[in-house]
Amino acid sequence: MIARLAGTLVETTADGATVDVGGVGYQLLASARTLDALGPIGGSVVLLTELQVREDGWTLFAFGSPGERATFRLLTSVQGVGGRVALALLSILTPEELAAAVSRGDKAMVGRANGVGPKLAARIVNELAGKIGSPALAGSAGASAPRGGPAHDALSALANLGFKPAEASAAVAAASEELGPDATLDALVRLALRKAAK
Repeated sequence: MIARLAGTLVETTADGATVDVGGVGYQLLASARTLDALGPIGGSVVLLTELQVREDGWTLFAFGSPGERATFRLLTSVQGVGGRVALALLSILTPEELAAAVSRGDKAMVGRANGVGPKLAARIVNELAGKIGSPALAGSAGASAPRGGPAHDALSALANLGFKPAEASAAVAAASEELGPDATLDALVRLALRKAAK
């Protein structure tokens, strides 16, 4: 399983990117949100990944944050939601926005994504109710963008300093995992800034 790639951004397309890792170019599919956060061609990138193996080929999906990847996994567990449909949803809704839409039963919001008709939107809302936004998404060690307390404030601080959402989320999640649940806001922000600057 390929879980993470760190390398040089070679090119981006409308729905993906190519990252050079030690001379090997990995073709990745990603949400518009993740692609927007990648930065310039030739720059260094670190992406979380999910490898899907099908009869007709292997597809590597890339994510800018642990929360996006966890949400992708939940979405693709719903019958009729493939990787591309999940990315279409994550292109228009953050994991938090999707969780809120599911908790409200807002099928219209979910149905805004390309490839998601009314029936599929209803199935997504019904099947993910009680799952998304729960420990299955949050994880025990920073598996999603933090939603409350010092971690949430640290995320806001990095966003206010100009970091892109995917960069800020990944840095704060990594800092939270390293410092543990009792970390102060000051410690989280300092460590997250060091991680984001790498």
